[in-house]
Amino acid sequence: MSEVFKGNFTQQEPISEDAIEAAVAVMRSGRLHRYNTLPNEAGEVAELEQEFAASVGAKYCLAVASGGYALGCALRAVGVGAGDTVLTNAFTLAPVPGAISALGATPVFVGVTDGLVIDLDDLQVKIHTSGAKVLMLSHMRGHIVDMDALMYICNGAGVIVIEDCAHTMGATWDGVPSGRHGAVGCYSTQTYKHINSGEGGFLVTDDDEIAAKAIMLSGSYMLYGKHTAAPAPQVFEAIKYDTPNVSGRMDHLRAAILRVQLRNLPAQVEHWNARYRTVENGLRDVEGLTIIQRPQAEGYVGSSFQFLLLDWPDDKIEALVAACLKRGVELKWFGAPEPVAFTSRYDSWRYVDPQPLPDSDRVLKAIVDMRLPLTFSVEDCAQLARIIKDEVLATL
Repeated sequence: MSEVFKGNFTQQEPISEDAIEAAVAVMRSGRLHRYNTLPNEAGEVAELEQEFAASVGAKYCLAVASGGYALGCALRAVGVGAGDTVLTNAFTLAPVPGAISALGATPVFVGVTDGLVIDLDDLQVKIHTSGAKVLMLSHMRGHIVDMDALMYICNGAGVIVIEDCAHTMGATWDGVPSGRHGAVGCYSTQTYKHINSGEGGFLVTDDDEIAAKAIMLSGSYMLYGKHTAAPAPQVFEAIKYDTPNVSGRMDHLRAAILRVQLRNLPAQVEHWNARYRTVENGLRDVEGLTIIQRPQAEGYVGSSFQFLLLDWPDDKIEALVAACLKRGVELKWFGAPEPVAFTSRYDSWRYVDPQPLPDSDRVLKAIVDMRLPLTFSVEDCAQLARIIKDEVLATL
């Protein structure tokens, strides 16, 4: 009988006892709000911001309510407003164009390569034709473009780069942490990301004015002095009366849970990558299936796995996904006619005018995605690869 996988693709690791104890201490204090602190007490959120800033080598860090909030806050902080045009990836998730559209700005989609990264040739064209001065770059599903080449293009054109690092916390490009090439890096701590507080996020920057505006936007009122990973008070003096409050603060409870997890992130990255490489090795050289080639300069975090079924007809891809599901393997297909769960595409977002991208459509139609939670063992991942391989060969 064919083997069947028994794991749960949405089951994350439990919160550690150390993190639970830290959370319980916050609850016992009753002081959950980030500004509710004792005299001379920084508080869990401010401590977390300092620790996260240090972990990625940033001057400033702001902890917020979600990764999506971090994106919108970053856009506002760099000056994007209604009527502006913002470039972003055609291959991304809905919160990215959603953050742009929520400001009344217009997303302009840039094509995707078969490496699942933004197409730098199309980027140059779209910069010229759109006149956009901001790129919200999504490192979608953990794939990082050549950041040196991208920044050369954007710096030369005067385009501000905001990095969406929801899938690349702990990753690097040529040794530089993800989120540290552009003006702002945004991260998520939602349950399925690399550290888990249910919802939450970070914004990092080295720019004084961007940091001050982001802190005021997040709902600091005039309590910005309680932010320790922040610019000097005089920076706030210049912007505090002109920056709206769009409250989205993180609380001490989530921060307490995250501080423990952040310390363990490097070890978790190694665990994910061992699982990723196991699946990659198991699917290498399978006829009809294209593995994504990872550049040598990319220090990735393999928390999910993607492969391409280029030029397969829809019915064969649907049959493969269904056959794998019968054997316990949950695959998500980005080429499905209708979005399922998180798999919407640029042409699904009808609040944006149609923007044909035929070359990207061929790639997007072929993308198959699979989560690799750390509740799976390396042996589990070898089994996943065997099942997928079996069903691909049976479907051909």
